[in-house]
Amino acid sequence: MTATSPTADHAPNKADRAPNKGHRADLHADLSASLTVFLIALPLSLGIALATGAPLQAGLVAAAVGGIVAGRLGGTPLLVSGPATGLTVVTAELIQHYGWRTTCAITVLAGCCQLGLAALRTARSALMVSPAIVHGMLAGVGVTIALAQLHIVLGGTPQSSAVANVLGLPGQLANLQPAALGVSALTLVVLLGWPRLPGRIGLALRKVPAALAAVATATAFAALTGLSLPRVDLPSWRSHALPELPEGPVLGIMAAVLTVTLVGSVESLLSAVATDKLIASQRRTGNRPPRADLDRELRGQGAANVLSGLLGGLPIAGGAVRSVANVKSGAVSRRSVMLHGLWILIAAALLVPVLDLIPLAALAALVMALGVQMVNATHLRTVTRHREIAVYVTTIAAVVLGGVLEGVAIGIAVAVAIALHRLARTRITMEVQDGVHRVWARGQLTFLAVPRLSRVLNQIPPGGRAVVELDGSFMDHAAYETLQDWQHAHLVHGGSLEVTGRSTTRMSGPDRPDRAGHRGGHQCCRPWTPWMNHCDHRPAAEAVIPGAAAAPDAMESVEAAAPPPAPRRRRGAGQLASGISAFQRDTAPHVREELARLAREGQRPSQLFLTCADSRLVTSMITASGPGDLFTVRNVGNLVPLPGAEATDDSVAAAIEYAVDVLKVDSITVCGHSGCGAMQALLNSTPGAPMTPLRRWLRHGLPSLERMASRHHSWARIAGRLPADAVEQLCLTNVVQQLEHLRAHESVARRLAEGTLELHGMYFHVGEAQAYLLSEGEDFFDCRVFDSVGHQAPEHVGQHA
Repeated sequence: MTATSPTADHAPNKADRAPNKGHRADLHADLSASLTVFLIALPLSLGIALATGAPLQAGLVAAAVGGIVAGRLGGTPLLVSGPATGLTVVTAELIQHYGWRTTCAITVLAGCCQLGLAALRTARSALMVSPAIVHGMLAGVGVTIALAQLHIVLGGTPQSSAVANVLGLPGQLANLQPAALGVSALTLVVLLGWPRLPGRIGLALRKVPAALAAVATATAFAALTGLSLPRVDLPSWRSHALPELPEGPVLGIMAAVLTVTLVGSVESLLSAVATDKLIASQRRTGNRPPRADLDRELRGQGAANVLSGLLGGLPIAGGAVRSVANVKSGAVSRRSVMLHGLWILIAAALLVPVLDLIPLAALAALVMALGVQMVNATHLRTVTRHREIAVYVTTIAAVVLGGVLEGVAIGIAVAVAIALHRLARTRITMEVQDGVHRVWARGQLTFLAVPRLSRVLNQIPPGGRAVVELDGSFMDHAAYETLQDWQHAHLVHGGSLEVTGRSTTRMSGPDRPDRAGHRGGHQCCRPWTPWMNHCDHRPAAEAVIPGAAAAPDAMESVEAAAPPPAPRRRRGAGQLASGISAFQRDTAPHVREELARLAREGQRPSQLFLTCADSRLVTSMITASGPGDLFTVRNVGNLVPLPGAEATDDSVAAAIEYAVDVLKVDSITVCGHSGCGAMQALLNSTPGAPMTPLRRWLRHGLPSLERMASRHHSWARIAGRLPADAVEQLCLTNVVQQLEHLRAHESVARRLAEGTLELHGMYFHVGEAQAYLLSEGEDFFDCRVFDSVGHQAPEHVGQHA
């Protein structure tokens, strides 16, 4: 086993090569994928250039530069860049206002701005924009594109704005051109029907991209029937327009550069993140390229835009359609992206006579279909589920009516307004049940809710029993002090108080000793832990306020006689029902989409995690994992019975076989922990004692006990020190021994021999909340300690021979 840094797979600047060793196989896969992407990008680039009103050659220039430059310099190896779909409307407006050559200069300046943003390492800040705004922007752009291209589909010319295109539709329908409509209809039929071709012949034909098949079919039909239609006209490259110094109002030029920079950057970065997710869902760890480096990606996009503008090309951004095709075609490195750019360059030089046969109506139909697809039903369901439909619809309307920059600005304003409304909306109610005054505060407790909170609390009589339930995730300083002051007065007057809630940080009394010498102010759990209310570190005289944001002043302890203790939290079925209710209310909405995907696609965990049944080990927390990540097996003492051993429990062996042979996990981790009761029982076992189920099970741990007592194995060290006691030594030794037991299982031994499986040992110190990753060297056992940000710390754990 080899220890690796937890961040090793995410190192952004490591060599950009696929992890598999067959160089020739990798090259073949990249070559095949590049041809597929080329066949999609070629008609798409011409169509986007047509939609913007730019010279058609500009689309080819952008596609070639995006593939070669952005593909080589970018931080996402399989992301394919080219003419930016999200900038289609913006580019069309710039060409109308400033002309094509000034638009090229704006593209150069926008690329320089992207380089500057990359140097400042601000790439991830672009992801702060609400997804509802991004989806709304793309949907608005799609609607605008579809309305404009519809006029070309009908045989006419698009107007200058979406509103003008809508108003001009009746007149366009009255002057319908049957030839253009027929070619466009044929293009759409082939485009939509191509992926659904049945049978073996259909399976073979579907290897040709639908976009290429649609345009090729429409072109062949128009040529064979001799239809008189406007066609692609690629003039000589000698007359290709290059940029000039920008002419126009300075503020207008600056706004244009800002728009191209922001929209292009957001589109590229979101496409990079989406490509990463697609790769993670479809490929195992051993067949993945490095994770995306967003700052490097932004730098690559900036360089590509500078060069594209200088060569007279369209603005460039990473594209989801081309990237998805690249990943699904089996590309393994950035070679596929660069080769696709090379094929575009060759086609632009050698295939001009063929490209000139393409009817403009066919390209318009292709781009119109792309625009309609940008209004994504999945995005609509997502924003509806998260109650952001108003932001989504407003952004679409604003983009269609005003423009991209105006639409995004209005969408941000609406999102902020809705967030403030939700923050300020708090319901505070009270009712009396069996002499207990129960107060419910639903929503966020801010200074705006302080008057209502104070009014309701003051209705509780002094000396009475009160229960305050906080059903929110935030409490500001003003609300915190109001509740603190009232609590202090209520307890001093002999009242009893229980404060409960599902939210954030538990805050208790003072951070100084009380009469008994105890210290208060204990924050027992992180704000995100759903089990925070299950632990109680309070002195008897103190109450606890959960849900409070960190306040500068600690609560004062009550020096008077302690009131009667509040009733203990319900256990058993009551606690289970309460936990289920909290999950359905708070957690389920956030994980439902991911769990639905896992339900559809099945589980694909990356590792088998075998650990102890101890309730203090929260595997998802100490490994920062989520649903679908770990195939977990828990038992008393994290034991792996040897095959054929006496009293073997087949449940562990069955789980190992299923994980290794069926789920094809990449690694197996055995995790022990400090203070293990099973190891304590193993140490204290006495020969001849009555055999119980627990004693029978712990017999599988006897080899660990023998290993620890053996003179052939020295004691392990933890961060340079010897184990604290024999129990800790046995816990560590047991992890080592269970890894040996794993190797004895046939399926594990076979995968280890193939080099497709790794074994790891792990030790979790509960009291220190510190995880130790063990790795086997030639003559010692090494355990590297990792700090909170995942970097290797200097301490070492050695078990030297």
